Amino acid sequence: MTSQPTPDPTPSPETGTRSVPPGLKTPKPGGPSTPPGVGATTLSGTVQGGVEPGCVLLDGYLLLGGPREVLTPGARVEVTGRVEPGMMTTCQQGTPFVVTAAHRS
Repeated sequence: MTSQPTPDPTPSPETGTRSVPPGLKTPKPGGPSTPPGVGATTLSGTVQGGVEPGCVLLDGYLLLGGPREVLTPGARVEVTGRVEPGMMTTCQQGTPFVVTAAHRS
């Protein structure tokens, strides 16, 4: 029987560094440190389709999350959320912006 890794990173006795179990991500140094809801930003404008299917942008920001029925290319919207510049995405364009609320304007 093998043991499963714990969800918390644990220091390695050899290196003193932390190892992270597969599937978990560690925050990047210098990345955002404010909890959700703190420092929220509001953007407004017309949603544009990205070069990859399912990717939508607003003024150079890649919109992540939020109601997809509202965030459609060509829609004029107002979104609230936070910029996550260190977040990895598959959309290959725009600065990631995690949407916490969105409505058409």
